[in-house]
Amino acid sequence: MQVILGANGIIGEELAKELRANYTNDIKLVGRNPKKVHAEDILSTGDLLKYEDVHKALENAEIAYITAGLPYRSEVWLQDWPKIMQNVIAGCIAHNCKLVYFDNTYAYPQDSILQTESTHLKSKGKKGKAKRMTAEILLKAIKEKKLHAVICRTPEFYGPGKTKGITNTLIFEKLKAHKKPKIFLKDTVVRTLIYTPDASRAMALIGNTPDTYGQTWHLPCDDNRLTYKGILAEISIQLDRTIPYKVLNSLVLKLASFFNKDIKETEELLPRYAIDNIFDSSKFKNRFPDFKVTSYQQGIRNIIDDYALK
Repeated sequence: MQVILGANGIIGEELAKELRANYTNDIKLVGRNPKKVHAEDILSTGDLLKYEDVHKALENAEIAYITAGLPYRSEVWLQDWPKIMQNVIAGCIAHNCKLVYFDNTYAYPQDSILQTESTHLKSKGKKGKAKRMTAEILLKAIKEKKLHAVICRTPEFYGPGKTKGITNTLIFEKLKAHKKPKIFLKDTVVRTLIYTPDASRAMALIGNTPDTYGQTWHLPCDDNRLTYKGILAEISIQLDRTIPYKVLNSLVLKLASFFNKDIKETEELLPRYAIDNIFDSSKFKNRFPDFKVTSYQQGIRNIIDDYALK
């Protein structure tokens, strides 16, 4: 059995589809209010902050995936992410279960240096600190050979369906609402984004490939990176009309943070939007050369179709 812990976000849903399509028919979806992706899925209601719920959810599990999300609040992340990881590690050890941890780059330094699997975890922001602490708990357990585990790391998401992320929120969802897209700080710096179905497909592949364990992997992204100016130009081409947009400068964002909690919670990430973001996934591509990565052009086309923007 393969178990998805925190299964109802876009990554968990796409992971369930990929696992059933190519790896196993024995899938359990775990969450506070889990919903089936397929009629045959097993549901398990539980709270990852409660060890007894995690222990029960992992009974008979061969591989567990952490794809859970938490409310986008720094204090919640600092308190809950390390506890979730400790509970899941203990549950996996108790049931001799492998662990695949889906992580992001919040713990990486906020600079324009190439990001690889060996990049040090040293972000000073609260969310970055929470993710660093959580990853270090798992890395320690791996080093001490307490369990077979692997870390799958991604940059910012973009994609169809329930995909969440700054790009989807400020560009595609604005267009869907017939509003002008917005960009943080600069539209001329290079972004690395990962297409959410690609992230889930790659994670399923890593989880079901024995020699990937004990390592960190960057999940695959299109290396033909675009700026936000380039992304809006591509959208304009595909919609056959010029898409006007607004770049929000630091002063506007600072003022907005006093009135908008979501922008306030995003403040620690804002420096990333003033510089190039170069996330390298060559390790994955060298290990899995047949994996087809979705191009930005195709990804944008898929979102336009999914959002019915034409």
